[in-house]
Amino acid sequence: MAAAASELLMGWCLFGLALLAILIFCWVYVRKYQSRRESEVISTITAIFALAVALISSALLPVDIFLVSYMKNQNGTFKDWADANVSRQIEDTVLYGYYTLYSIILFCVFLWIPFVYFYYEEKEEDDGNTCSQVKTALKYTLGFITICAVLLLIGAFVPLNIPNKKNSTEWEKVKLLFEEFGSSHGLTALSFSISSLTVIGMLAAITYTAYGMSALPLNLIKGTTSAAYERLENTEDIEEVEQHLLRIKSKCRDGRPLSSRDRRTVQQLEERLRTLRRRERHLESIEKSWWTKFCEAIRPLKIVWGVFFIIVALLFTVSLFLSNLDKALHSAGFDSGFIILGTNLTNPLNMLLPILQTVFPLDYILITTIVMYFIFTSMAGIRNMGIWFFWIRLYKIRRGKTRPQALLFLCMILLLIVLHTSYMIYSLAPQYVMYGSQKYLVQSNKTTDGQPRNVTFVSKECDADAPEDQCIVTRTYLFLHKFWFFSAAYYFGNWAFIAVFLIGLIVSCCKGKKSVIEGEVDEDDSDMSDDELSVYYR
Repeated sequence: MAAAASELLMGWCLFGLALLAILIFCWVYVRKYQSRRESEVISTITAIFALAVALISSALLPVDIFLVSYMKNQNGTFKDWADANVSRQIEDTVLYGYYTLYSIILFCVFLWIPFVYFYYEEKEEDDGNTCSQVKTALKYTLGFITICAVLLLIGAFVPLNIPNKKNSTEWEKVKLLFEEFGSSHGLTALSFSISSLTVIGMLAAITYTAYGMSALPLNLIKGTTSAAYERLENTEDIEEVEQHLLRIKSKCRDGRPLSSRDRRTVQQLEERLRTLRRRERHLESIEKSWWTKFCEAIRPLKIVWGVFFIIVALLFTVSLFLSNLDKALHSAGFDSGFIILGTNLTNPLNMLLPILQTVFPLDYILITTIVMYFIFTSMAGIRNMGIWFFWIRLYKIRRGKTRPQALLFLCMILLLIVLHTSYMIYSLAPQYVMYGSQKYLVQSNKTTDGQPRNVTFVSKECDADAPEDQCIVTRTYLFLHKFWFFSAAYYFGNWAFIAVFLIGLIVSCCKGKKSVIEGEVDEDDSDMSDDELSVYYR
C-alpha cells in the first residue's frame, strides 16, 4: 500500500511540475504578443489565466489514464490495494479535478472574458465614467450567461435514457428528471456544456490549426527574404512615390488649385510614403540587430525543424485518416456517434501511446508535445490569417502590438482549441484514452476430443466489449462521449480538418517567401508603434 501511495504521489507531483511549467509558458506567451503601449493588467491576467486553465485540463488527461492503469497488474488482475473503495476514491479525485477545471473554463468563457472584453470596448469609447462602463459590460455579458444557463439546463434535464412508461403522470416524469440529475451529480449538464464548447473548438481547429500545420513548417523551410534586399526595394519604392508626388504638385506652381482627383491621389501617395518610411525604419533596425544575425546563423537548424514539423503533420494527418476510415468501415453507425468496438485499422499513434503509457511519464511527454504542437500551429494559423468574423477581419495578431481585446480573443480561441485536443487524441488512440494499458481475464476452455480438459484464464486488452467490473473507464471519456451527436459532429469535423490541411499545404507550397517584417508594418499603424522596435530588434 505504501508503494502504491508513493507511485500515485509521483504522478500528482509530475502534474504539479507541469502546472508550474504551464503558468510560466502562458506568462511568456501572452507577454510576447501583447501591445506595450496598450497593455492592461486585467486583460493580461485574464488571458494568462484562461489559457493556463485550458492547458492544465489537458495535462490532467495522462494523469487520469495513468491512475486507472496503475490499479491493475499486467496479467489483468487488480492490485491488492485497489479494492472498490480505493478505486472509487481515485476516480472521484480525478472527477472532482475535471469538475473544478471545466467549471472554471465555463466561468472564463461565459463571464470573465466577455466582461473584460466589453469593458475595454466601452473604455475606448467613454474614458470618463467607470461605473457606466461596468454597467454596459455587464449588460452585454448577461447574454453569455444566459447561453451558459441554457446549455446547463439542456444537459441536465434532457436525459439520455428515460424509461418510457405509458401510465406515468407528468409529475412522475418531472420527478424522474430531477432524480437522474441528482444521481449524475451534474456530470451530464457539465459534459453537455463542455462538449458544446469543444464543437466550437473543433471549428477553430479546422480554421486555424489545420492551416497552421502546413504554414508553420513550410515557412521555417523557406525562410524570409533578406532584410538588405527588401530595404533596397523599399528605397526604390520611396523614390518612385516621391517623384510621383512632385509631378502632381508641380501642376499647382502657377497658383492653380489641384483637382479633386489629384488631391485624392496626393493623399493616397502621402499615406503610402508614410508606410514605406516606417518599413524603412523597421528594415534598418532589423538589418543591424544581433537577433537577425543569430537567426541567419541557425538557418540550417530552422530547416531541420521545418522538415521535422512537416513530417509530424503528415504523420498526424495519416493517423487521423486511418482512425476515421476505421470508424467509417467498422463503427456502430451514425446513431451511436460512430463508436468503434476495438481497433481494426491501426495507426502509428494508436500503437505508440499504449506502449509509452507503461513507462510513466513517457506518454505524459508525448501528450504535452501534441498539445504544444497544436498551440504553436494554431498560433501560426491565427497570425497568418488574423481573427475574422465571417468576411470581416476583426483583429491582427502581431508580436508586441496585439491590442487587449485581440489578446482576449486569441486566448479564447486557443482555449477552445485545447479543449478539442482531448478529443483529437481520442480519435487517434481510442483505447489509450478509454482504458490506458488495462487488461482483463478471459476464461479459456481447453478441450480434448471434444471434452473439456481444464479451465484457464488469459489476459486481454480492455475494449468496449470488456465487462464493466473488470475495466475502469477514464473520467475523460465520460466527459467526451455522454452525447452521441457530439461524437458524430467530431467525426465529420475530422474529415473537414484533413481537407483543410491538404488545401493549406497546397497554398503554402505555392506562396513565396515571407517578408522579414511580415505583419509588423501596416497602413493603419501609427508612427508611435515604431517606438516598440527596441523591444525585439536592438
